[in-house]
Formats: sequence, C-alpha cells, structure tokens
Amino acid sequence: MKKHFLSLIAFVLMAGLVAIDACTDHGEPVPEPTQFSVSPFVSSLRAPIGMVIDEQGRFWVTEGGTGNNDGALVMITPQGAKTTVVTNFTSVVNQGNVEGISHLYYDNGTLYLLHGVEGLLYVIDVASVLAGSLPKDKATLTTENIRAFVATKNLTFDNNSNAFALTKGPDGHLYIVDAGANAVIKRDKNNHILDMFTTFPPIAPNRDPVPTGIVFDGTHFVLSSLTGFPFSPGSANLYKVNTAGVMVPYKSGFTTLTHLVLTVNNKPLLLHYADFTMPPGGPGNPPGFKPNTGSVLNEDGAVLFSGLDRPTDIKRWGDRTFYVLSLGDGTIKKLDY
Repeated sequence: MKKHFLSLIAFVLMAGLVAIDACTDHGEPVPEPTQFSVSPFVSSLRAPIGMVIDEQGRFWVTEGGTGNNDGALVMITPQGAKTTVVTNFTSVVNQGNVEGISHLYYDNGTLYLLHGVEGLLYVIDVASVLAGSLPKDKATLTTENIRAFVATKNLTFDNNSNAFALTKGPDGHLYIVDAGANAVIKRDKNNHILDMFTTFPPIAPNRDPVPTGIVFDGTHFVLSSLTGFPFSPGSANLYKVNTAGVMVPYKSGFTTLTHLVLTVNNKPLLLHYADFTMPPGGPGNPPGFKPNTGSVLNEDGAVLFSGLDRPTDIKRWGDRTFYVLSLGDGTIKKLDY
C-alpha cells in the first residue's frame, strides 16, 4: 500500500512539473499580454490579407492588389525587404473593396494558399517557386478546387463559397474555413479528398456567422467570426469545435473579428477589423468600415492595442512578439510585451 501511495505522489508531482514547464520561458512563467509596444516593420503592401512566417523568419503575404487581376504572393525578409514571388491572381473590386486572394498556411516547406474568388487552394513548394527568375505566374502552380466541392453541399440559400483561412489539425489534415458556406472543410493529408467537418448555424434569421479564422489550441479548434451586414456591435462569436466536429459554446459579444492567433499559453488573441458606420444616406455617404478603429483583443474582449487600420492577420514569433497585418494601410506592425 505504501509503495502504491508513493508511486501516486511521484506521478502527481511529475504531471505538475510537466504542466508548469509547458508555459514557462527559461523557468519563468510567461504572462499573458495586457498591452503592447508597437514598432513599424513593413509598409506599402497592396491590400494585404494573409500572412505566415516560415522557420527562416521570412514573411509570406497575400496581396489583393488594386482589383485589376493583380493579386500577388510576396516574400519579405526578416530585415523588411520585399520580393514579389507569384503574380496575376484574380482580384476584383466589389462595393469599393478589393476581393480575391485569401489567407495561407505554411508547413515544412509548403505553402497552402486560398483564393476565395477563384475557389481554389494553391499548393506551393517554396524551394521550387523560388528557383529561377521571379515573379512566377499563378498558372504554374498546383491547384485544388474547393468551390466545386462546396457547391455540392447546398449549405446556404445562395450556395456561396469563399475559402478564406486554414490550419493544420492534430491529425495532420488541413482544415479550411469557408466564410461563404459558413463551414469548415477537412482536406485529407494523404489523398487530398475533401470532407465536410462542421457547419455554423445562423446567428439570427438571414444573418450568417461568417467564420474568418481558425487555430488549434491543443484540444479544440478555435474560430473567429465576422457576421454579416450590418455588422451589429456585439453580434460576433468566438467558437470552439472539438476534433469530432462538434461545436461547443465559448465566447460571445464581439464585433467584426477577422482573425486570431494563440499566445504561448494557447490563449487566443483576436483581431477586431473596424467599427462599421451608417452615415446619412446619399451617393456620397455610403456605409462602411471606419479607418483606424481596428484593435487586438484578448478572449474576454479587453483591448490590448488599438488604432489599427482594418487588420486582417496576426502571427506570433517567439513567446512575446506578434506581427499584425493591416489591409487598410498596407502595413505590418511589430507588437512586443
């Protein structure tokens, strides 16, 4: 009995040490951010949407361009030098906004790039695309059709599809957020077959949830959402979905969330895109998103940094540094705490 009791104590102590070690930095706990100091990193990007950082510290950014079929994939060195790698992605102007290319995901030398307007997933071998002269044309890339799969499911009244964001799950499969279909699609890592993983119910009659970002926190997928017009304050949710595709209640009361990232402690940080204004009617005063009203929030809605111009992506580098990409002013800013 004593032997078993001592073994139990040893097991509990070991488990506790493992848990402590999981959220420490050189033996010290890493606190959650409460505010950030900001410094400029890159400017003059053309309607950027998505961003990833590879193991060499290079930034890969999707640019929407000007809406004249001039979307691009660009690479930015750790020192901030920009190179255009792939060009001629479809880009269009819809109600004054540039639309087309979406988010991307990097995994072990491969970029997975989504294009919502084209309905495609581009699979890009980094070493191959960087070989030879640049830029390459998008026609040289391998593609997979996401929209064709979604169209068979009739998930929304308009049977819409907008493949927008993606991440890798614990099983190695890719999980693709479709903001038009209000769904997450699983792409098999071996045969690349697509399957419906989960769908999102309307937040109200004729009001779509519009999922926008996805991460895996170790036990659940966590998803941000935008909601549809008129983007009512407090109407957007933060969702959790387990590995079986079952949605569980999480957090509510947000507005126009465009993306999210995990801290070193696996807590989500969220991007609030902007405040939506409804000025007096008339051709010269259309409704729209107010510049410089974007912010970084924690999962409880506390504002950690504000004044961003319509941010669309955020990534962590190390324990205490984050980079925020903003569509409105075409910048990447470095946030430290």
